[in-house]
Amino acid sequence: MAKPVHPGEALFRGEKPFPVIPACEHIAGSEKLILKSLALQDELGPIFDLTCDCEDGARAGEETEHAEMIVRVLRSGANKIRQAGVRVHDFTHPHFRKDIEILVAGAGEVLAHVTLPKPTAAAQVAETIELIQKVAARHRIGRQIPVHVLIETHGALRDAFEIAALPGLQTLDFGLLDFVAAHHGAVPAQAMRSPGQFEHKLIARAKTEVVAAALANGIVPAHNITQDLKSAETIFGDARRARYEFGFLRMWSIHPAQIRPIVDAMKPDHSEVQEGAAILLAGQAAGWGPIQHAGGLHDRASYRYYWEVLQKARVTGVAIPEEAAKAFF
Repeated sequence: MAKPVHPGEALFRGEKPFPVIPACEHIAGSEKLILKSLALQDELGPIFDLTCDCEDGARAGEETEHAEMIVRVLRSGANKIRQAGVRVHDFTHPHFRKDIEILVAGAGEVLAHVTLPKPTAAAQVAETIELIQKVAARHRIGRQIPVHVLIETHGALRDAFEIAALPGLQTLDFGLLDFVAAHHGAVPAQAMRSPGQFEHKLIARAKTEVVAAALANGIVPAHNITQDLKSAETIFGDARRARYEFGFLRMWSIHPAQIRPIVDAMKPDHSEVQEGAAILLAGQAAGWGPIQHAGGLHDRASYRYYWEVLQKARVTGVAIPEEAAKAFF
């Protein structure tokens, strides 16, 4: 009897796999908060990524020490899950290149990602990716470090599709607060909060462009922060709107209390996971040919959809039926 073919081999042969990463990205700046976040990762499991912040986290004049601290922490035993990356200074900042030199040289083997804030053109992102690769090669880092790009300027939004097509990108992230500020008062402060951030025409248009550019190029669209730090209902509602009205598959967190509501809003529905598991098991048994399930016809298109549902379930902590878990994971 032929060995069952795994869906990852049968359904996406020859294609770039879509990134399977957590639905929440939590940012922390100080050593104390980074260590607390790493401990929380260990407690909750790999349901969120951590971004250690150089851009807003480092005090002026202490940029080198801050970057070196991040290297030390990420190379320590505190970084057990290895799902921690870094946000460097922007392309125009005097310490930008030194950030990359210190962080890639010192922690390139463990960096989950490098996030680039405030680019104003695709050429800046392309140059930065090349710089990361050169530093990695010089220090014999034997892996490609994923790059995340924040779309928070008019120029970056204009070049969103070009940026998303660059090699090495994993996510395209929308930066709401800086984008609103870039409108010189034409967009009111209410658009930094809900419901304005979802309803103002210029902001909704920008979010739609970011999602479309990301998905068209096979990378993950990530939504901006919510300013509410405590109300689980508000945080969940913002993440839910981002996911189901705009198509974002990931969202930033700025407080530990935001992580669980974001993950809960972004994770697939339990019933869809159950249905997907049954359909995929039947599809595998049929050699990935068409099948009937619960009165409906399913083929490779629906198999691809449900395989991504199961992968998202796994990284958001949704239980997968045992038989499917054994067969596919």
